[in-house]
Amino acid sequence: AATEAAFARAARVVRRRYLITRVHAQYMEPRGALGLWDPGEGRYTLYADVQYPHRVRNALATNIFKVPEHTIRVIVGDVGGAFGTKGWQYPEHKLMLWAARNLRRPVKWTCERREAILADEHARDNVTDAELALDADGRFLGMRVHTLANVGAYVSSDRNLLATFSNVVTLVGVYKFQAAYVHVTSVMTNTNSTAPYRGAGRPEATYVLERLIDDTARELGLDPVELRRKNLIPTAAMPYRNPLGATYDCGDFATSMERALKLGEVAGFALRRDEARRRGKLRGLAVVNPIEQAAGAQPEFAEIRFAPSGSATVLMGSKNQGQGHETTFKQILNERLGLDPKDVLYVDGDTDRVAFGMGTMGSRSTVIGGTALWMAADKVIAKGKKIAARLLEAAEADVTFGDGKFGVVGTDRAVVLKDVARAAFQPAQLPPGVEPGLYETGTFSPKQATWPNGCHVCEVEVDPDTGNVALASYVIVDDVGTVINPVTLKGQIHGGVAQGVGQALMEQIVYDRESGQLMTASFMDYAIPRGDTFPDMHIESNPVPTKLNPLGAKGAGEAGTVGALPAVMNAVIDALAQVGVRQLDMPASAERVWQAIQDARRP
Repeated sequence: AATEAAFARAARVVRRRYLITRVHAQYMEPRGALGLWDPGEGRYTLYADVQYPHRVRNALATNIFKVPEHTIRVIVGDVGGAFGTKGWQYPEHKLMLWAARNLRRPVKWTCERREAILADEHARDNVTDAELALDADGRFLGMRVHTLANVGAYVSSDRNLLATFSNVVTLVGVYKFQAAYVHVTSVMTNTNSTAPYRGAGRPEATYVLERLIDDTARELGLDPVELRRKNLIPTAAMPYRNPLGATYDCGDFATSMERALKLGEVAGFALRRDEARRRGKLRGLAVVNPIEQAAGAQPEFAEIRFAPSGSATVLMGSKNQGQGHETTFKQILNERLGLDPKDVLYVDGDTDRVAFGMGTMGSRSTVIGGTALWMAADKVIAKGKKIAARLLEAAEADVTFGDGKFGVVGTDRAVVLKDVARAAFQPAQLPPGVEPGLYETGTFSPKQATWPNGCHVCEVEVDPDTGNVALASYVIVDDVGTVINPVTLKGQIHGGVAQGVGQALMEQIVYDRESGQLMTASFMDYAIPRGDTFPDMHIESNPVPTKLNPLGAKGAGEAGTVGALPAVMNAVIDALAQVGVRQLDMPASAERVWQAIQDARRP
């Protein structure tokens, strides 16, 4: 009713339909599985490249084999990319275990590259009708969205619906709306099931909103940057509850946008457009402000085990797939406990060695896993103070910890953590009531999701004779909260942008409409971006640490993709508008762009 009222009093309403294509993760390493059966122990062992080892074990034990969970071990080694598509258990996992038991020998299956699109879950594939209501001053009043989501032929779990429904709350983005209404209809078709893929609903939501804002500015003759600036949620409004029920705990959206505008030299764009026109090229600009829901409220586990020698092992319930978890978590441990990363063994991906874990997805590992590790480190410090007090002949209340050592207030007496860890295994050096050993766990479950956000500024140049789209520049100012490691952060954002650019410009799964035959099963027909697709990206941070966890981290794994999808398409449309093109659906391949230009030129 509130949305209907907002539209009723609107001075202008802009309506558009947007198509978001079906794509595949195209990880470097196709899926594989190895099953073993040990008749002596009565146990299965599965080696697989999944993102949630413990949840896969639980599903296999509880839902499929109906055996006690301890009779199944899941081991996940190095994973050559996953992006959400490798998250859950696939039929091959249970079949390898079943075959191993029946054949009494190990059984391995490896997916070949030409089978991957046929065998794996797909992603995206939405058609959305969106409406934006504005008052006479260009302020947003309401938004109305109807989405048709193709979820494929099978829904095996809620995972197949996560991307479709869980992130509709970000459809209003970082802008002030009085009301909003979203209706999603899932349809089942003769195609592969869809599931989370880098962003999992966030890129789709941001794409619809940011495309609609640009189209609104074009239709009403407004400056798209000024339209955004006028409607941004101010920092003073935090925490802010949006009309779809999500509460943004913190953020400085205006500063991120202004910094990105400066870094992208947006003020000089008109000159660059004129220069491109003299060379016979069409130059386009886009400014978008993505926000995403990350690190949802599910628990994660970490354990720190010290050996009698004083060295440490870290065991994490999350699972690395190339993000650099080992570096990040050792860095957190170094900051909290002062441990040299070389003295720390990192373990993940083994359900026999790691007690528990929800796994890696949804930009959660640093936020939730890192906080669990921080909590375990706090417990190490608390117990270490008791032991250090005994070693230093001081009261526990006078013992402090910092820079990897325990000291006594007002003195120069100190003992390093490694020596305290050694003492923990010598009962004679322990105070009364303290049990031997030093191994602590942490399990953290956040109260709510975090909200990474930022601003992307993209410039493209289109060759009207060939339809080729070239990225001329790409600038990002991101707020992912506290930056733990700037190098791995930029790597995450680079990769995310690459996957967003790929979908915007070239990637698409296509089925023949008459036969249902998959037409894009190999890289001969399914294009992905290469290194020369991209300019040097300029990435900077505008961190506004969240108070939802002690690290202040918000998550970064999907941020690049969320902004890239609309940034690239909006820039392409902005370039093509010079020759009369008003609408183009992704992918903006050379053939499709060229055809759009020809259609616009026809009388």
